[in-house]
Amino acid sequence: MKRSLLIFVLLFATTFTAIADKGMWLPSLIASRIDDMKSKGFKLDAEDIYSINQASLKDAVVMFDGGCTGEIVSEKGLLLTNHHCGYDAIQALSTVEHDYLTNGFWAMNHSEELYCEGLKVHILVRMEDVTERIAAGETKADIIAKAEAEGVGFKATVESMYYGNEAYLFIYREFNDVRLVGTPPTTIGKFGADNDNWIWPRHTGDFSVFRIYANENNEPAAYSADNKPYKPARHFQISTKGIKEGDFTMIYGFPGNTQEYITSDAVKYVAEVSDPTKIALRTERLDIIGAAQASSPAIRIQYAAKQANIANAWKKWQGEVKGINRLGTYDKKLAYEERFRRENPDKAYLLDSLSAAYERNYEGYYHYELYSETLRGIELTQVVYIALNDRLSEDERQAALERFYKDYNHDVDRQIAVAMLSAYAEKASIFSPELSALLEEHGGPAAYAEWLYANTTLSSLESYNTESVMSDPITEFTLAIEPIRMYVRDYTYRNFSNIPDIERWYRPYVKALMEWDKERAFFPDANLTLRVAYGKVAGYWYADGEYHLPQTTLEGIIAKDNPDIYDYNVPQALRDAYATKDYGRWGREINGKYTVPVCFIATNHTTGGNSGSPVINAKGELIGINFDRTWLSTMSDIEFDETLCRNIICDIRYVMFVIDKVGGAEWLIEEMGI
Repeated sequence: MKRSLLIFVLLFATTFTAIADKGMWLPSLIASRIDDMKSKGFKLDAEDIYSINQASLKDAVVMFDGGCTGEIVSEKGLLLTNHHCGYDAIQALSTVEHDYLTNGFWAMNHSEELYCEGLKVHILVRMEDVTERIAAGETKADIIAKAEAEGVGFKATVESMYYGNEAYLFIYREFNDVRLVGTPPTTIGKFGADNDNWIWPRHTGDFSVFRIYANENNEPAAYSADNKPYKPARHFQISTKGIKEGDFTMIYGFPGNTQEYITSDAVKYVAEVSDPTKIALRTERLDIIGAAQASSPAIRIQYAAKQANIANAWKKWQGEVKGINRLGTYDKKLAYEERFRRENPDKAYLLDSLSAAYERNYEGYYHYELYSETLRGIELTQVVYIALNDRLSEDERQAALERFYKDYNHDVDRQIAVAMLSAYAEKASIFSPELSALLEEHGGPAAYAEWLYANTTLSSLESYNTESVMSDPITEFTLAIEPIRMYVRDYTYRNFSNIPDIERWYRPYVKALMEWDKERAFFPDANLTLRVAYGKVAGYWYADGEYHLPQTTLEGIIAKDNPDIYDYNVPQALRDAYATKDYGRWGREINGKYTVPVCFIATNHTTGGNSGSPVINAKGELIGINFDRTWLSTMSDIEFDETLCRNIICDIRYVMFVIDKVGGAEWLIEEMGI
């Protein structure tokens, strides 16, 4: 009995007490953490991080393309982010004749920079607690409207924190004129590709260079040849002094999604149902796309961004399941909940209510995820939605069709349709009468999909005919699955736990936790709003007897170099620099060898959306660009463990080395003041 009690106490203590490097903190409230940050080596003050009265580091951080982060590094709006964050834009600019994915691209002056249609960045003006305003009856829409009227190009959102216990207004400047300045070849920017994704040691130069443009008044404006480079209120100074184990690090960015406070019911769903299902379905799609890409350079370019988007989450979910199982997260949650029940018997109903809500919504949310991974992945249905969208002008419709078909291959989509329609029919219990009838009429899902793609006239832009769209079998199929889409639309939320019927119970539950567990450091879940996370450079024990150092170098790239494997076939310029040890200012003595630092790891709490985030040292200087986590760290969206969780960072010295020795764009280095 005593031994069991001791095990329980130790389990609780090591899991849910405040962990030094755990947390994604609102910058406006960072003063509450600044003493802890300084105790770990930080040299600046809270006002240096976030201020509305003077320029601060927040003014140099941007939300990039709605789901990543970037950092401004010059007085002329020069912007660094990840290669994979800019991948869609680079792919859209690439053709077989101008293959910027394969060969890279480097502008040698402003006139050569390439406008990225549709790419936007947002710079935070300020954040404001509006909990009391909403409680007093003011609507979110009214708050947003007032905020957006304050300035040119202002965009605002009101975001809930702690499942609605608090609400914050975020006001941004939205810049629509963003141009590609430089990007390394994919075999640097995506070195190792899916094989190395989420893996440490890592040797990926995951960066690209963009520039923000503004009008003559330095305000956001639509693209114009007359626009000028944006003059930021603040930009990051760059340090090339390097890092060592134990050094302070801080991440400043827009993490997208964590679930710190979910119950054991939700953990069980993620680990046993959601992730395994999605992994299996994406494996099928990736196998089809991979084989097609290997057969054709054109298809490789067409499906490069699609493949990367599918593969990223696919591998993340695998690591998440492994990490959850390794840490015993489900059992820890159960133990924590049982303690809460014992010590708060009057609040135990909250856990019962949450369990009941999960059970009520299980079928709906499961089918939302199943639909998203199967039927929504059938590309040709998008043509139907474009054709039937009466809000589009004819010119807009034509432009949308051209964009779609540019990156479309009918045979690839046919194979995916066969696989995904078959998977949905096997796993789903929700069908429309129309879909059921079509499956029966044509001899099952596989035969029906083959018939569809053999008989459609929508296979290409050339064969597309406005007059025949309504009678096309793809349109019939799209309309047949529309009731399913409408059904799952009611479950389209960030996570299972954010469904209103479930979330309404999390609001009082999380409030009760905050009142009860006084030793726990509570921070709001990530929701793509600006956050600060801090930690230190640190290696980790991967397995018994296997310690992973926190720094990788050019030696590792050359060791992996293989001209016969696309993802490891490094540019000749990199081989030449290594052969001659032509490292310029970027060479260092590391582990007894003269080389170039490439990547390092730290204990910062990160997630998706932190891609491209600036990693700064104790003085607030830029030392790297965050781009990934280690594989078993992906469960940090649910449980963060400082002994295991590491974020992966591209060393700023490698960024400069590639710009210099591979890109030959020294003018950019000069602009950054290095």
